[in-house]
Amino acid sequence: MSSQSARSDKILVVDDSPDNVFLIKTILEEEGYTISTAENGISALTQLQASPCDLVLLDLMMPGMDGYEVTRRIRGDIKMQQQYIPILLITAHDAPNVAHGLDLGADDFIRKPVTVDELLARVRSLLRLKHSIDERDEIARQREDFVSRLTHDLRTPLVAADRMLMLFGQGALGTLSPQMQEVITIMARSNLNLLTMVNTLLEVYRFEAGRKTLAFQPVHLAKLLEEVAGELAPLAQAKALSMNLDFSKESTTTTVMGDRLELHRLFTNLVGNAIKFTESGSVTIRLTAVFLSSKIRNPELSLPSTISDYITIEVADTGPGILPEEQAILFERFRQGSHKSSGSGLGLYLSRRIVEAHHGTIIVNSELGKGSIFIVSLPIKQ
Repeated sequence: MSSQSARSDKILVVDDSPDNVFLIKTILEEEGYTISTAENGISALTQLQASPCDLVLLDLMMPGMDGYEVTRRIRGDIKMQQQYIPILLITAHDAPNVAHGLDLGADDFIRKPVTVDELLARVRSLLRLKHSIDERDEIARQREDFVSRLTHDLRTPLVAADRMLMLFGQGALGTLSPQMQEVITIMARSNLNLLTMVNTLLEVYRFEAGRKTLAFQPVHLAKLLEEVAGELAPLAQAKALSMNLDFSKESTTTTVMGDRLELHRLFTNLVGNAIKFTESGSVTIRLTAVFLSSKIRNPELSLPSTISDYITIEVADTGPGILPEEQAILFERFRQGSHKSSGSGLGLYLSRRIVEAHHGTIIVNSELGKGSIFIVSLPIKQ
């Protein structure tokens, strides 16, 4: 490690023994590292929350909050998770096994009394790991920022082309022959498909970059689903598919807390997919409210207190079904199905992100030759 690199690395030494702290601090400062110290776990966490470091040397056995608990809190802190911080456990030869500390998220350990060569070797190793991870994360951030900017910039010419093609199709620039009208229709459809793909990609990167802000408000799902079904009905009619709505009595008056625009995007995608992949038969939207909170008050039932009311939305089709191996990866990013009409592999991934942002779940049940059912569960507004 170069002296320049060493001087840029900040190390926090956490130990309740002043002698151990002095020894380790002296060894590391001679190598050019910037050292800060803490005499207990609480002080260490306070320092890390105020100013993250590049490496933590953590005594495992300390009074009060031991190294196990400090490790658990570091790995569980959302703010600290934004930047990877390696943890090197320091333990006495007669101390309990350090496996538990490694399971909690520590990266390595060293036993007392420490030797200079071993200490420096482990410190260099963990700092190399951190620098590698930081570099990888920075490249990933730059790539995502580039794609996000590119996607955003692509929307402008696509929207302009969409408007121009619409004017052509309406005859605003002169009467078109049937052949020209057909060409314009094909161009408009292709442009719209590309614009939809770009919009989906932009939404995906907004979620992944943490730049997506949801406006939660009470949403009447029955009305929302009726709206989605009405908007997509022409697509179903063009394929002679029947569109069915099956709402339970309780669900017609039930609301959830959510972002209406994002929920509309979610169900438009699910219902649109059902129509897209179904050549004959029907697409059915079922809405069912499940009230469990009242059962919790029944002393004869031993249900966990965490159970709450929820509502399920099922989008069922009579399409070809999905292979079991494809079902396992269906909601992952850029995972395309084997169907000839499969798209970019982003729609269901975005759907999953929207559902998770609403504290819900989404699953699929499918059998080849018998269709598919996508099931979304959302908590009911309390």
